[in-house]
Amino acid sequence: MHVLSIPTWIIHISSVIEWMTAIWLIWLYAEASGNLAWRSLSFGMLPALVSAMCACTWHFFDNTLDLEWLVTLQAAMTVLGNLTMCLAAWNISGKLKVES
Repeated sequence: MHVLSIPTWIIHISSVIEWMTAIWLIWLYAEASGNLAWRSLSFGMLPALVSAMCACTWHFFDNTLDLEWLVTLQAAMTVLGNLTMCLAAWNISGKLKVES
């Protein structure tokens, strides 16, 4: 665990916690607003959370070459997460009522 400094670990871990909190709050917003399309954003955010957990796991084990596949998985989950969040935003925009 010596690869990252303590402040960097704090940022990594707090970012994961923040992302999980955002997923949960968006889910609650979907229920409170009655617009369940927002749930798609919660699901769409999950691959990005997996990506962050891959990075933390790889760093936790001192970036060992045995776990280098986590870097590839992290990259794939980032791409997938960006795609799923884009699709969720499109879904939400199609569901929202535009009042003029």
